Amino acid sequence: MPATLHDMTIPAYANALGALSGQLDKALAWGEANGVGELQFIAARLAPDMFPLATQVRFTCMQAAQTATRLGAVGAPDAGEDATDFAGLQSRIAATLAWLDAIDPAAIDGDPDRAISFDLPNGMVFDMTAATYVRDWAQPQFYFHLVAAYAILRHMGVPLGKPDYVSYMIPYLRPGTAPAG
Repeated sequence: MPATLHDMTIPAYANALGALSGQLDKALAWGEANGVGELQFIAARLAPDMFPLATQVRFTCMQAAQTATRLGAVGAPDAGEDATDFAGLQSRIAATLAWLDAIDPAAIDGDPDRAISFDLPNGMVFDMTAATYVRDWAQPQFYFHLVAAYAILRHMGVPLGKPDYVSYMIPYLRPGTAPAG
């Protein structure tokens, strides 16, 4: 049976947001031990014309919520403003995770060929099918902001690695196959 729109989005978003929460925990602890304050992390960015960490976290949560609402879910958490501390970042992630967990898969699993339209603040309007929207817009946008947040933390010196990015994969690791180290 082919994967449903719900299967292709909500569980993956929940896994990734949980991993992002863990990365933020690790960043906060590392920052405290290495003299890097929360405000330095919150305002950090990869390039002058890119959004800072706080915005990347907000956009990651927002992309998950927008995807689900465009597919038919209701009651998404308010995107609000950027958080000003790690507690605010974690609160935003927790609210998004709780909302995603409450979504009835039937709410978004309608016809994958149904029309989805959305516009951007710059006036561009996109028309596509629900399945195309998930594949060509929703997934790339979500992961762009997720990876940007991860990269900012790495750029700031936080010792993150692949296990931090895909921490949700550990339950699938075959015993005895993890590298020694």
